[in-house]
Amino acid sequence: MSEDAGEVRVAVDGRTLKLSNLGKVLYPRTGTTKGEVLDYYARISPVLLPHLHGRAVTRIRWPHGVAEGSFFEKNTPSGTPGWVRTVTVPTTGSRTASKQEGTLTFPVVEDLATLTWLVNLAALELHVHQWTVDDDARPQGANRVVIDLDPGEPAGLHECCTVALMVRERLDARGLSSYAVTSGSKGLHLYASLDEPLASEETSALAKEVAEELQAEHPKLVTATMTKARRGGKVFLDWSQNAGSKTTISPYSLRGKERPYVATPVTWDEVEAGAEDPLGLEQMTFTEVLERVERVGDVFGIA
Repeated sequence: MSEDAGEVRVAVDGRTLKLSNLGKVLYPRTGTTKGEVLDYYARISPVLLPHLHGRAVTRIRWPHGVAEGSFFEKNTPSGTPGWVRTVTVPTTGSRTASKQEGTLTFPVVEDLATLTWLVNLAALELHVHQWTVDDDARPQGANRVVIDLDPGEPAGLHECCTVALMVRERLDARGLSSYAVTSGSKGLHLYASLDEPLASEETSALAKEVAEELQAEHPKLVTATMTKARRGGKVFLDWSQNAGSKTTISPYSLRGKERPYVATPVTWDEVEAGAEDPLGLEQMTFTEVLERVERVGDVFGIA
């Protein structure tokens, strides 16, 4: 490691990277610095990288910290190193569509060097699609279904846990094993693994079917309607994140919230505890997640 003009040069996976502004506070509420964020991502990388493998990554960047503005970034930025793996895909419709009305070139984050390079750009949040790309950068179908459980006030994580158990039951009935992840924001994300890749239209239809069934059976607690005005006190089952153009926060990614919360895989026992007790499950910070992974490993069963 060497320092020069406010930069730190580090060797990562055989690459020399320049890291800058390590003392900059990115989370003012907790005083969490950019250096601490880089350290988190380096330490969590053994369990994070398998969930990014083969997936185009959209980033949300906070160059001046979470108290200031952020922006989404899909395309690789200017100055992207030549060793960063990228994939170019259609901008609209299914990722396997034959007609391309324009393209986007995403980074694919499969090693610590690429991860470190992106995080040094203040990319706090890493979002991925449910479809993947193969080794030749050809888009494949989705290998999982996701349903985002988003509570409308005064509902919260407790109500999400209650509904998550209902969703699990519906997915089980379809022969799909499911896994839960706290969103790092307000709710939960539920994923179901697929034996064979499916087109995004099919996974969207499946998730919508589950959401609308539960809305019909539990109209006072569940809604599948996008309209925010109708979500008060209910859990919105967002099935739309299965669309080919949509993304979901990756498990183990930080969130750009007031505190450095993380999208954290949890067990079904923990979800059941959250359904029984409003304080039975809470969103977790990056320090809690590091300690947790050291203790129990990765409980998210879909790569």
